[in-house]
Amino acid sequence: MALRCDLVTLSSPRLRLRSWREEDLPAFAALNADPEVMEFLPATLAREESDAMARRCQTGIDERGFGLWALEVPGRGDFIGYVGLSVPCFEAAFTPCVEIGWRIARAHWGNGYVTEAAKLTLDFGFTVAAFKEIVSFTVPDNVRSRAVMRRLGMSHRSEDDFDHPAVHPATTSGGTSSTGSALPVRTSKPFTSPDGLAAGYPAPPGPAWWRESGR
Repeated sequence: MALRCDLVTLSSPRLRLRSWREEDLPAFAALNADPEVMEFLPATLAREESDAMARRCQTGIDERGFGLWALEVPGRGDFIGYVGLSVPCFEAAFTPCVEIGWRIARAHWGNGYVTEAAKLTLDFGFTVAAFKEIVSFTVPDNVRSRAVMRRLGMSHRSEDDFDHPAVHPATTSGGTSSTGSALPVRTSKPFTSPDGLAAGYPAPPGPAWWRESGR
């Protein structure tokens, strides 16, 4: 199945979140094969697994009008990873829910790209898709992702802590996670970016399924 063209594009002066393209696949495979990028995830991915994940990401965007968007830095990187929204398929105290997540190539760490793209995503989620709450979660040792969550104003509720079904100490690719537990964080406050970046976005076709389902 070929990857589709853009349905929704989110942008800031430095970044662009967009639909996936065939030419993104080699760079995505490279970051998914990097043990440091995948340190707190179950395992690195083979090329076939990485390509399949990219296609699932695009299918989610096509079906819901939101998803894990490809992230590019115009002039510096046509594709550096993804940031966006997804719907977890496991059960926990805080599910069903909408999750914000991210993964970018190690060469682009430390530039604030994830935080900036996550703010665009939250702006879309609350302003356009009209979600009342967005969550995120990671293992306790993932200090980088936890720092991003704090910068986004997300709050940790210990009563929501859970054992992630896909994360086990024996199978984390970096081998440094001492536990399979995950720390969820939430944000439910109205979130508006300084530049009002949600203005003019088309209403996504998918979020009605969320409201109509009573979630």
